[in-house]
Amino acid sequence: MFAVIKTGGKQYRVEAGDVIVVEKLPVAESGAVSFDEVLMVGDKVGTPTVAGASVAGEVMKQTREKKIIVFKKKRRQNYRRKHGHRQQVSVVRITNIAVA
Repeated sequence: MFAVIKTGGKQYRVEAGDVIVVEKLPVAESGAVSFDEVLMVGDKVGTPTVAGASVAGEVMKQTREKKIIVFKKKRRQNYRRKHGHRQQVSVVRITNIAVA
């Protein structure tokens, strides 16, 4: 059985045992996390969420993504700015999908 969850402004299709990378969650490593915004479970579509459904997971690690370079330039003006950014993320293993 699969579910579609919403976290960090994004939607993820998950099954039990999947490992996903989501926006940073305020949970310590090896801590339990529960996603209550479940948009779809199997063939059951929510309006906007499925009532009584939840997805449980375990935070495997807190880390940062690969660095992206933000480069700004204005031609002929001697204006150049180089800036890097690394987004903080959580790696989560999905353990259970519960439907009431």
